Amino acid sequence: MTALIRRLIVIFIFILAGAEAAAKQPTRLIGVARRDITPNYPVRLSGYAVRKTEATNAVQKLWTKAIAIGSDKDGPALLITVDNTGVPRQVREAVVARLQKKGLDPSRIAICSTHSHSTPYLAGYLPTLFGEPLPPEHQAHVERYTHELIGAIEQVALEALKQRQPGRLAWAQGQASFAANRRTKGGPVDHALPLLAVTDAKGKLRALLVSYACHCTTLGGDFNQVCGDWAGYAQEILERDHPGVTVLVTIGCGADANPAPRGTLELAQRHASEIATNIQTLLVGKLTPVGGKLSCREKAIAIPFDTQPTRAEFEVRAKETNYAGYHARWNLAKLDRGETLPTTLPYLVQAWNFGADLALVFLPGEVVVDYSLRLKREFDATRFWVNAYANDVPCYIPSERILQEGGYEGGGAMTYYGWPTRLARGVEDHIVNTVHELLPKEFLPAHQKPSPPAR
Repeated sequence: MTALIRRLIVIFIFILAGAEAAAKQPTRLIGVARRDITPNYPVRLSGYAVRKTEATNAVQKLWTKAIAIGSDKDGPALLITVDNTGVPRQVREAVVARLQKKGLDPSRIAICSTHSHSTPYLAGYLPTLFGEPLPPEHQAHVERYTHELIGAIEQVALEALKQRQPGRLAWAQGQASFAANRRTKGGPVDHALPLLAVTDAKGKLRALLVSYACHCTTLGGDFNQVCGDWAGYAQEILERDHPGVTVLVTIGCGADANPAPRGTLELAQRHASEIATNIQTLLVGKLTPVGGKLSCREKAIAIPFDTQPTRAEFEVRAKETNYAGYHARWNLAKLDRGETLPTTLPYLVQAWNFGADLALVFLPGEVVVDYSLRLKREFDATRFWVNAYANDVPCYIPSERILQEGGYEGGGAMTYYGWPTRLARGVEDHIVNTVHELLPKEFLPAHQKPSPPAR
């Protein structure tokens, strides 16, 4: 008997065992949908300040995809992904307002961006990115695409709700190795590769949700074509290998991680292949059923900004001809219009849990890896999954360590996000404590759980 035949027998046994286990798990209503959001007209791309012309070609399609979970009686939940650098809060609010009119609960709607840096720029996102106002014709295309995207996200959500049928969920967690800390050689990263599998009542695969904590920046600023980067290619490969299956990708706390190596389409495809290969390994192994009732909670908090520059300091900086000068002039223009510069950042923390089986946390912004590593220490990492770039991408979300170190993720990126200054100390505890408020105590590690009362 050859090694190949033995391997195929082992895989077949794993598949049969998984199907038998799934058959014992109760079903729930689950719907899946996708919608093409590739622009068919020129549009500015987001992610890199150096690009000053519109993209006129797409090397890959972009998608918004959705998984709807639950019945109308229980209140369905929607997990939506968008191949975009960052879906800002005002876009999510527009989508949620439309879905609320159809009876959807906002706390049960999560919209996650893949953060590919070769996707269309959206109105309201990174307002000072380019260091100058967009030409009117560019702005018109941006507004058009943003309006169309709002409609597309609404429609993919409604289609997923329409496609609900009895099915099951199961999850597993592997690893991928191409994320590298971009601030410090050998610095912290999160190589976890969680997977949520959606099957129908008979065990046939319908969808995969995959997440990895790494920037979608394999392609650099000199690349000015529409592309989903490694996240887009991972979807393509897995959907090619599993015809009829919809693959969704979210990004974890990878704000300070870049793909390594990077720079070409071939490398983006190589990273995607690593993701796909490891997901295939998980699929032929033992997946853990997710059978608990889905509960969704959210809390809006306000994160304070640090001490703001004075008007005089802005005026000095405004004389510069670089991106910092444009940022200063942009904030001065707000003051001249009688506006007050914000002192806090609106921030929405979401936490979903399937009974005690699995917890999913959704954090807005470009969240650095320290959050993931800390949350996985403070909660049971074997049942915990954190997504960043969720529901808004207002700026980088630094940890206390990175605030102390400074640099781009520690505050420098505010030049492109438009906020008057960096976030204040205490942001990490504020966010982590909110996650603790929202998640049941059952997800604490065994050594942290409250002791039962003495009898």
